[in-house]
Amino acid sequence: MSRITGCRASGDPHLQTILDFGRSPLADQLLDESELGQEDPIYPLELVFCERSALAQITENVPPDILYRGDYPYFTSVSEGLVRHFTAGAEQILAKRDLGPGSLVIEAASNDGYQLKVFRDRGIGVLGIDPATGPAKAAEDAGIETLCEFFSAEVAQRVADEGRHADVITGNNVLNLVQDLADFARAIDLLLKPDGLVCLEVPYFVDTIDKCAFDNVFHQNTTYWTATSLSRFFEAHGLHLNDVERISTFGGSLRVYFERTSAPSQAVKDLLEEERSRGVDTFDFYSAFAARVESIRSELVSMIEGLKADGKRIVAYGAAGGMATTLLSYLDLDRTKLDYAVDINPKKHGRYTSGSRLRIDPAERLVEDRPDYALLLAWNFADEIVEQQSEYLRAGGHFIVPVPEPRII
Repeated sequence: MSRITGCRASGDPHLQTILDFGRSPLADQLLDESELGQEDPIYPLELVFCERSALAQITENVPPDILYRGDYPYFTSVSEGLVRHFTAGAEQILAKRDLGPGSLVIEAASNDGYQLKVFRDRGIGVLGIDPATGPAKAAEDAGIETLCEFFSAEVAQRVADEGRHADVITGNNVLNLVQDLADFARAIDLLLKPDGLVCLEVPYFVDTIDKCAFDNVFHQNTTYWTATSLSRFFEAHGLHLNDVERISTFGGSLRVYFERTSAPSQAVKDLLEEERSRGVDTFDFYSAFAARVESIRSELVSMIEGLKADGKRIVAYGAAGGMATTLLSYLDLDRTKLDYAVDINPKKHGRYTSGSRLRIDPAERLVEDRPDYALLLAWNFADEIVEQQSEYLRAGGHFIVPVPEPRII
């Protein structure tokens, strides 16, 4: 583990603390029953801001081989909603670029090939790059060529030396995970054709602030982006923000398009002006965030303790992801307050969450066991989950939605 000495984007050492979560376990680190007696690795989780780059970021670098070990359990294709979303994203790219058999689409952090399949099925060349062995193998098994490595300048140089350059480079929910931003930008520069397109999706930190979605802060998410910080960073590396869309994933995200020549759309101009008027590039914009987070924390803890005092049984829905880990840790929710967790991902079943030590069972247990309440850790998929679990609700169950304000449905 190492602590940054300056901004990840600008190098400026003057960083201001937005919120300190204390020490927290790592997301997506599941335990077998035989490991329950072991202590969890925990790391500081402090969110800071640099006014020079307008970038929010955490201060610690957890070694990637610890963050993304071989049994990394996140598979994008498990979520039908995400598959539909990223399929639509691929269609948007296809509308912007005339791609064919001679084209190449490269995806950074391609996971199980969930989006590259769309391009592959159109006869377009694809290459995924992802360090997690489980998802990378799943992609290979599905016929998606995948390098099981981090997207880096070193890997990009090897691919470029083979004469392979990308018409399109995509990366969904990956830029926010990058520890070395300059290396990421260098990798893009090495791989992108002169007239190529870069399409990235990143959680939108303005939405995070507005919704008080503090559980979006976790160790994998090293950086927290706005249109302003994206524009400033990539401009310094020869890429220009030319289009932007606001989308709903992960509690609010941006889909941004970069090219080597500058031709910003009206949507880019409007969003940059909106952010400027709100002061997104100043620390004052973020200063009230911590107080609002503490208010939500107090209300949720009080709600759950009150329900437990009334003899109600409470479980968690959606286990081990970053949002779940931060929420459980910051609220100090463990087996004394929650009976167990459920998740639709079968690769998590029978294992336990780090820190809170909740056993993870199939989502069907909600109907079979009928706990009184399920704390919706994956609150950003509330509509999808409520639809999927309508039988649980009809049987008298309730969901506790923690963000943007605690409520029961």
